[in-house]
Amino acid sequence: MSTTPPAAPATPPAIVHTWQLAPAELAEIRALLHDAFEGDFSDEDFEHGLGGLHALVRDPGGRLAAHGSVVMRRVGHGGRWYRVGYVESVGVHADFRRRGLGGTVLAALEQIVDRAYDFGALSASDEGEKLYRARGWRPWRGRIEAMGPEGLVRLPDEEGSTYVRGGSGGIPAPEDALAFDWRNGDIL
Repeated sequence: MSTTPPAAPATPPAIVHTWQLAPAELAEIRALLHDAFEGDFSDEDFEHGLGGLHALVRDPGGRLAAHGSVVMRRVGHGGRWYRVGYVESVGVHADFRRRGLGGTVLAALEQIVDRAYDFGALSASDEGEKLYRARGWRPWRGRIEAMGPEGLVRLPDEEGSTYVRGGSGGIPAPEDALAFDWRNGDIL
C-alpha cells in the first residue's frame, strides 16, 4: 500500500458566486470546512461565507482541496460607511496542508478585495494569523464595534484578531472604531 500523499493541485482556483454552486457543491464545501476546523464550524459560520465569491481548488481527481470566500459587509468608520470585502471560510483539506493552497486561495480573494472593495477585513484564527501577516494583512489597531439592534456594541474580544488590507479606497486610520454590520452567530 502506498503512503504517497495526493498530488497538489496546480491550477488556479475556480471563482464562482454562491448562486452558481449546486447543493452538492455547497455540501462538499460545508464538509471541508467542518473537517478543516475540526468540528468547530457552525451552521452560522457557514452562512457567513455565502452570498459572495468563492475560490475553489480541486485536486487532479476533482476532490475539493481548499476553499475561501469573500462577502460584502458594511463597515462604519469616522462618520462614513465603507463597502468591505470580508474574507470568510478559508480552509484546506488535511491531505493538502502546508503546500501553499491557503495562499493560493487568499491570492484569488485578495484580487477581488483589491479591485471591488474599499478595503478588506477578516477575523484571524491563531493558526491563520501567520499566513495573513505574511501576505500583507495588518492587525487593526483600533476599536472594533458592531451596529446591533440596540445600537453600537464594542467587541473587545475581536480587537487584535481583526486584520485589514488596502483595497481601492485604502485603509482608514485607527483613531475611530470599525463598526461592522450585525449578523447572527459570531459577528466577526
